[in-house]
Amino acid sequence: MDIEILYEDKFLLACVKPVGVLSEDGGMPDLLSNQLNAKRIYCVHRLDRDVGGVMIFAKDGKTAALLSEAISAHKAKKEYLLICENAPAENAGTMKDLLYHDKQKNKTYVVKKARKGVKDALLDYETLASDAESGMSLVKATLKTGRSHQIRVQFASRKMPLIGDGKYGSGIKTPKIALWSFRYAFLHPVTGETIVAQKTPPIENQWTAFDKTIQTI
Repeated sequence: MDIEILYEDKFLLACVKPVGVLSEDGGMPDLLSNQLNAKRIYCVHRLDRDVGGVMIFAKDGKTAALLSEAISAHKAKKEYLLICENAPAENAGTMKDLLYHDKQKNKTYVVKKARKGVKDALLDYETLASDAESGMSLVKATLKTGRSHQIRVQFASRKMPLIGDGKYGSGIKTPKIALWSFRYAFLHPVTGETIVAQKTPPIENQWTAFDKTIQTI
């Protein structure tokens, strides 16, 4: 399996993670190491296995630490495309919740009060298109925090589960969850250059319903 490379230098790379491949633990780092003939590739952030799209990886430990620090400080801009059931009440806005991730169930819940293990979750969203006949909407979400299953649970808690995401209540079965890491923008930790890596989802399965809109992004 060849991984599509969007940007690469001697410090880091941006690439497209295929749906179904692990972000770490023998997944993307190993595939990239083999493809690039590199001794080691460092994972600095994650995508769910069932989610594809843009990811950033480091080529050395120092760069990995700098990238991880920048991501933890929310200095990277991460944008996603998703298709959800129904439509947000407002065309654009902010979602803010308290989330608790149950590691044993590997599931995240919206909770009302802060307690041990509960974290703030914040994202901005913009509705790009809606289809009245199917009741689906194409939305862009910009993460302000990076919590496990954050986009999936925040939309589902508002009666807008992502298409194909049975874990969080979608009644529409599709081969893949309608969530894609669309754009990743960050300052290069070594050169200071602004790097923008972007890739739209493949126009297949549920994405075909909004192909014209996706092609204009």
